[in-house]
Amino acid sequence: MADIEPPKPRKNLGRKRGVKQAPRVLSVKSKARASAKRVLKTQEKKIQKASVELHYAKKKKEQILKTDNALKGKESAVLTKDEVEQLPPNVQEHVEDNIIFQPNEGPQTEFLAASEREVFYGGARGGGKSYAMLIDPLRYCDKGSHRALLIRRSMPELRDMINHSQRLYGQAFPGAKWREQEKEWRFPSGARIEFGYAENLTDVLRYQGQSYTWIGIDELPQYPTPEIYNFLRSSLRSVDPDIPVFMRSTGNPGNVGSQWVKEMFVDPAEPNTAFDVNISTIAGNRSITRRFIPAKLQDNPYLMQTDDYLIMLSSLPEVQRKQFLEGDWGAFENSAFPEFSIPTHVVEPFNIPRSWLRFRTCDWGYSSAACVLWMAVDFDNNFWVYREYYTKRVTADIFAKQVLEREEGEYIRYGILDSSTWSRRGDAGPSIAETMIREGCKWRPSDRSPRSRVAGKLELHKLLSKDENTGQPKLKVFSNCINLIRTLPMLPIDRNNPEDVDTHAEDHAYDALRYGVMSRSVHPKSYEANRYTEKEKFKPSDRVFGY
Repeated sequence: MADIEPPKPRKNLGRKRGVKQAPRVLSVKSKARASAKRVLKTQEKKIQKASVELHYAKKKKEQILKTDNALKGKESAVLTKDEVEQLPPNVQEHVEDNIIFQPNEGPQTEFLAASEREVFYGGARGGGKSYAMLIDPLRYCDKGSHRALLIRRSMPELRDMINHSQRLYGQAFPGAKWREQEKEWRFPSGARIEFGYAENLTDVLRYQGQSYTWIGIDELPQYPTPEIYNFLRSSLRSVDPDIPVFMRSTGNPGNVGSQWVKEMFVDPAEPNTAFDVNISTIAGNRSITRRFIPAKLQDNPYLMQTDDYLIMLSSLPEVQRKQFLEGDWGAFENSAFPEFSIPTHVVEPFNIPRSWLRFRTCDWGYSSAACVLWMAVDFDNNFWVYREYYTKRVTADIFAKQVLEREEGEYIRYGILDSSTWSRRGDAGPSIAETMIREGCKWRPSDRSPRSRVAGKLELHKLLSKDENTGQPKLKVFSNCINLIRTLPMLPIDRNNPEDVDTHAEDHAYDALRYGVMSRSVHPKSYEANRYTEKEKFKPSDRVFGY
């Protein structure tokens, strides 16, 4: 076998090891050309990147313009579902992903979007009123001059509101800080929301001289009179023309102040209808706009997911069920006179026959109200209340003249006046009764015997009950006696004395009515009634009764 020669190694064409390669030498011109290419390539990349950024910036600008057009003219930050759907898709996604609180459709949304100066949101329990009250003052927290005040009656109730606000406000406005000592939220813009409590008029004096652009009172009917509401309302002021002032309140029927709240917000107009109220000021007559927004349990879908709460409210006694479930402002709990009803006891005015006995009865007051009722008794011993005079802060002499003016041309057989008005006022002068008698307004004192209050209440129960034979009550009221009709059905029983009414309530018309039915009226005979065609002349010598 022939010997095979091994392959010859490839010739190394590179540089030899240990020998340095000579550097490449470029001319100055070549170097400049290469540097220019590198700079040009870098600038092209920057231009390309800038073009992409400009493209997305233009799209973002278009989206912002669309959003601005969609929100143009909105006075609040509250959007309805339909309004959100009109926003650009990417904006909708951003809104939906960052929802902290979404109002329920219906009354809650209407309350948060309301533009009226004073709004009351009330009715059934569980309608979402308290949460709406927490959210509403946030509408202008992006403005430094906005200052809001949220009021509850007691500190424990206020603490519950504070706890809810701590779960909402910090998320809605990053950077907002809660100051425990001052009981207020401070926002990055400088806006503030204060939390306070006011159990009585003395408590609200701490807010005297303060200025607020928004004031809210949660559970307003817990206050027996409108004094606190009116006092706080006087603190509404705004120095920023872009921030209107608002007064907001919520509540349920069935509390001690339900009647005056009903008169202020519920009665003047249909629900969800704005109405104007004229106010006399030193600058002349002005008007403010109010609105009542009713609330029902059905408005809260979260509570309606289960039947537990609905079943509980439905099982309550009739009056409470009407108040808490139906939001009925005409239902009164613990009414002293449940027999009284407008369809049964209220009639339209008619001409009282001259043959019927007529008399007047009065519960006197100066700082509190004074009420006069004119009553007639027919031949079947039925009582008819046909006129009333309800006033306050009128002196006794002027009051007597006003009473006489209203009954001019009538023969009034006698008048019954609160027996306490015969009390002498030391050495200061004549009694209230004597002052009226001197003006020609004749009176005799009301029954002052022991237990006369209880006896009068029992007599009124008998007259308001339907007669077994006729099916009609023995007492009727003309529809023009608005204050008697207003106060009698809501008059509560005294918790300490169930046989009497609560004297802290508005009982002036009731007292006058009680004096009248207990006056032992003489029922005229048909043949004698025509004798009383003219008034008898008053004899000033009779200082006691005037008769």
